[in-house]
Amino acid sequence: MNLADGVQLVSFAVLAVMMLGAALGVVLLTSIVYSAFLLGLVFVSMAGMYILLNAGFVAAAQILIYVGAVNVLILFGIMLVNKREDFVPVKNVWLGRVATGAVCLGLFALLGTMILATPWSISFAFPAGDEAMLVIGKHFFSDFLLPFELASVLLLMAMIGAIVLARRDLLPDELAERDGQESSTDLRLPERPRELISTKK
Repeated sequence: MNLADGVQLVSFAVLAVMMLGAALGVVLLTSIVYSAFLLGLVFVSMAGMYILLNAGFVAAAQILIYVGAVNVLILFGIMLVNKREDFVPVKNVWLGRVATGAVCLGLFALLGTMILATPWSISFAFPAGDEAMLVIGKHFFSDFLLPFELASVLLLMAMIGAIVLARRDLLPDELAERDGQESSTDLRLPERPRELISTKK
């Protein structure tokens, strides 16, 4: 995609502001559901950045994998778990906030120094063009095979963890003992009936 310089500059500014605002909302909002939605907006903004860099395949993969799979998996995990706990005030909570702010400022200073000190040289290599998918596929299954497979295993573990958290709701002790006496050969995980969850909360 070849755009005019002014359009590229305005698009970059809009995407950068949208990405930074959504990223701040992810870490500052108290509602985890809103944070998950804003995380999806961050991923969409990154896909827009890839489009400006003429990396259409990476932008499509960003939308399909991160927005369509990872972010939806996070939302399912949040909505299916449905765990509610009473708010307990923490003593000296300001110490944690100061420490978190110091760590964030340190990381920001480190990354900013690295960006300014790195000699960003322009590559004069011939662009892959329409063969970009072929080149990326070769790198995935040769140079980056281990990270690619580890990412697949990590996504599978996250999906299994979301299912376990959503389904495994242990019974009270007396109900577990009664059900254990009734069906000693049942190998399923003990679960609390949904009506007990709704009435107890």
